[in-house]
Amino acid sequence: MSSRAVARARATPDGTSVAEPALRTGVLRVGTSGFAYAAWHGIFYPPELPNRDFLSFYASRFTACELNGTFYARPTPKAIAGWVGATPDTFRFVVKAQRGGALRALFVTPSESVRWLTDPLPAFGDRLGAVLFRVPREARRRGPEDDLRLRAVLNAWPREMPLVVELQDPSWHVDETFDALTDAGAILCATDLDTLSEPPTLRLTGPALYLRLRRATYDADELASWARRAAPFLAAGTDVWTFFRHDELGYATERADTFAAAVADELRRIGATGSA
Repeated sequence: MSSRAVARARATPDGTSVAEPALRTGVLRVGTSGFAYAAWHGIFYPPELPNRDFLSFYASRFTACELNGTFYARPTPKAIAGWVGATPDTFRFVVKAQRGGALRALFVTPSESVRWLTDPLPAFGDRLGAVLFRVPREARRRGPEDDLRLRAVLNAWPREMPLVVELQDPSWHVDETFDALTDAGAILCATDLDTLSEPPTLRLTGPALYLRLRRATYDADELASWARRAAPFLAAGTDVWTFFRHDELGYATERADTFAAAVADELRRIGATGSA
């Protein structure tokens, strides 16, 4: 999760130009949740493109992908090698932690289960952007004992492996949780859903902002609104990761493109330059 420097200059009283210290602008990474959708053939993927080439084509258009399959099965060395081999050095994957292992880590054996979840992942090398650890809605926070469970997972997590935590039930959205994530340098996921009456609060607990935009539809104005929310983080030097929910008609890829363009427009408006 990197950033880039943007040099600026200011005029002195005598009219000469003096370079100011370089400002850091964050990196914007935009993509979709998953890529291997046969229904996108002829919509996003060219009709003649073989399924085996989906990821290479996807990586020519986007800079990151949330891997859906890893939520259901821990990735194998062969699968990881295939994903890495199909993408350029600049591409990044977010691995969804396998759901059973994540629940065991939270409620049963944090150290052992975290090792089980993370042992295969160094094979991604620099292509690993982060791991998304999802706590399902059914796993409510009921009190201090659950705070201790979350901290046990965070303490067991390898510090060199960026961690994003999605807490689906609002019971977790309390200061005790935010403090635990901040202490561990873990990133709080902000998830936008159709069931929400308003967009989620954006709270920075780690080195990046992570957005999951999961509503069934987004119009141009709504995407522009999200761009206005994301751009100040980028301008301040924070990386922003944004993933759109997949759909059978391929609208997710169009929304990702529209959002990225809206962010670029907003950065120009506020006088900053982002990086993808």
